[in-house]
Amino acid sequence: MTSNIGAALRELREASGKEAKAVARSAAMSASKLSRIETGKATPAVMDVERILTAIGVSEEVRAELSEVARKAATEAVAWRLYRRMGFAQHQDAIGAVEAETQTQRLFQPSCMPGLVQTPEYVRAILARKNLTEEMLSRTVGARLERQRVLYQAEKAFRFIITESVLRWRLLSPPEIAMQLDRLIAVSRLPNVWIGVVPLSAAMGEVPTSSFVVYDSRLVIVEIPHAEITTREPRDIEVYLAKFERFADVSLTGDDMRAFVAGIRDEFLR
Repeated sequence: MTSNIGAALRELREASGKEAKAVARSAAMSASKLSRIETGKATPAVMDVERILTAIGVSEEVRAELSEVARKAATEAVAWRLYRRMGFAQHQDAIGAVEAETQTQRLFQPSCMPGLVQTPEYVRAILARKNLTEEMLSRTVGARLERQRVLYQAEKAFRFIITESVLRWRLLSPPEIAMQLDRLIAVSRLPNVWIGVVPLSAAMGEVPTSSFVVYDSRLVIVEIPHAEITTREPRDIEVYLAKFERFADVSLTGDDMRAFVAGIRDEFLR
């Protein structure tokens, strides 16, 4: 079976003698969506593949094989060591391309400041343990700062949630941390940016785990210690959207958030 799932579905449909419109109708999707899947212009969800296979009528063996291919296509893990080999600066460019196509970005971060609000000093501190040469480090810092220009595109929306612990990590000298916190406050005043802080005193219904970013409702990137996991599976995306909203419900926002962050900043300045 070909590794191109769209081409495989097209071959199966044509072999069955069924027209695309009939298969699309039986699979409860538009003919244009089926066309995009068959031509490789859209990555189908596992449920999409299963509905198409049901509409075509295939053996259980073929169904199991293609469903597994769909699951692997929907979820991908890339080890950080591979990004180091390919270049972290190129990885920043790739994320920037995703952000350019995104209308609403939702980020939950229990470990460090969101990349789009980091100061140059903070970026360097985050990358310090990745064994980069000075040239690679400078290029990566530059690429991340270049990404931050997207914040000023008024038609885009950004929703960031961080935990109080992120504000207190001593990754830099106290004055540099204070400067980073001032940056966070300043960005929060942009009309298209919403920032929430989960205080340690909040009654939590669940434990903050890995950081994740949801791009619209089409893609989630999850960071774990050894790898970056990407999923396009709608059911997985729904899990992270719901998780984000639960943390949003217990977050400080607006002037309350800014006063809270300013208080921690003043502690560092003292």
